[in-house]
Amino acid sequence: MMEPETRSQVEARLKRIAGQVGGLQRMVEQERYCVDIVMQISAARAALAKVSQMVLDAHIHTCVADAFDSGNPTDREEKIAELIRVFDKNCRC
Repeated sequence: MMEPETRSQVEARLKRIAGQVGGLQRMVEQERYCVDIVMQISAARAALAKVSQMVLDAHIHTCVADAFDSGNPTDREEKIAELIRVFDKNCRC
């Protein structure tokens, strides 16, 4: 579970991102200049990437750390496999 402060920060960022996405929708409806839309999409993607980093950081410091501290090899291997899947899906290799 995330620390309350981290959760609050993530929630605040997600609300801002929701506003960005709403703004993007309005830009498309208003037939704004394509490059301006693409630039705003890039900003929203960067904001989502930051949220992803924050959540992953929290996960590593809580769930993964707990699995390693438990001394249970099965729990540890599950968390390692989980992280590998996450990075594999996000890898742009």
